[in-house]
Amino acid sequence: QLQLVESGGGYVQPGGSLTLSCAASVPDLDPYAIGWFRQAPGKERESISCISSRGGPVVAESVKGRFTISRDNNQKTVTLHMSRMKPEDTAVYYCASRINYYCSAFADEFPDWGRGTQVTVSS
Repeated sequence: QLQLVESGGGYVQPGGSLTLSCAASVPDLDPYAIGWFRQAPGKERESISCISSRGGPVVAESVKGRFTISRDNNQKTVTLHMSRMKPEDTAVYYCASRINYYCSAFADEFPDWGRGTQVTVSS
């Protein structure tokens, strides 16, 4: 069974940067689209970004210009670099995967999920 492990969460001050990493336990990452989602207390899970082998990176409007996503198929990792962070970015961040060469913004189209990593933006 595919396992996803997030790392890199923590505390950051407003305006600061943080980089999250998602490591996938698969022989070949190429067929998978990997998405990043976040969920703040009392709010629904939100799609943040997604990257696939063919469709190109997708970034939500709420974080466009501040967050970038990249993937390394050799290392089987997907990285989310977050900059100019805001208190409203505080949430648990999850990576998720689906066997598809294209992304989706819908959480229920990703069958495999990591356990999440907490990101807190506060002064």
